[in-house]
Amino acid sequence: MRVGGFVRVLAAVFVAWAIAAPVQAQEPAPAAAAPQVDAAACSKAWIGREAEIEEFLRTAEIEKIEEVGMGVTKPKRAIFKAGGLVRRAAWKPLPPGIHGGFWDSYKAEIAAYEIDKVLGMRMVPPAVEREIDGQKGAMVMWVEDIKAWKMDSPVTGPDAYAWSKQISRMKLFDNLIGNTDRNQGNLIYDPDWHLILIDHSRALTNTKKEIVAFQRVDKALWDSMKTLTYEQLKPVLSPWIGDGEIKAIITRRDNLQKKIDEMIKKTSEPAVLMR
Repeated sequence: MRVGGFVRVLAAVFVAWAIAAPVQAQEPAPAAAAPQVDAAACSKAWIGREAEIEEFLRTAEIEKIEEVGMGVTKPKRAIFKAGGLVRRAAWKPLPPGIHGGFWDSYKAEIAAYEIDKVLGMRMVPPAVEREIDGQKGAMVMWVEDIKAWKMDSPVTGPDAYAWSKQISRMKLFDNLIGNTDRNQGNLIYDPDWHLILIDHSRALTNTKKEIVAFQRVDKALWDSMKTLTYEQLKPVLSPWIGDGEIKAIITRRDNLQKKIDEMIKKTSEPAVLMR
């Protein structure tokens, strides 16, 4: 979605409503192939450069680490030298355990990013493990030039159907990884209306329950989720989460399959699957 590439739809869509229900819009005819995101035209600067940015986050010299001043887990912000691949990153040294009354782990941040890569979502910024002053944590690329959803502000994106598909992806992903902490404080998008998913330290526990209700499903992402196997995920995720937590991903996916099948049976495939 390039700026100016679409007619901006003036619709007062509040955040709470957008998360709870799909945007009602004319479904376009299926395209021959899904368009590729142009990293130069949005804030997803990591796309196509994942490996080198991951290495930069692990090894680049840090000028300073400063307080962010928000968030229950008190993340910090690392500042790299100017001119590098990344200027800033969120530093989250959260050892697995209870923090502020909730289970948190920096390792879940990394695991969520790795799952995003397996699925080809390109919605979760790069996150790697790093050790600073003897303390291990997640170094997460800080996404620049973004906006936050606000309860009292309308969402006036350029393409209601495309935005609705991104909301669908977010809900599917949160249900797959068991993310209980999607909230207004971490709902962000860039000037080209690309939804970006951050803050996953409370995800990827062994919970089996559905996290967020949904009405429609992005078919392309769901097709990728349906192919996931324990054998595929174990070598990718075992450095970050336990065997039980990996198996819980497959259980949650299977539960999603049952629900989606029931939804299609009650209505129709076109009414549920967004192409």
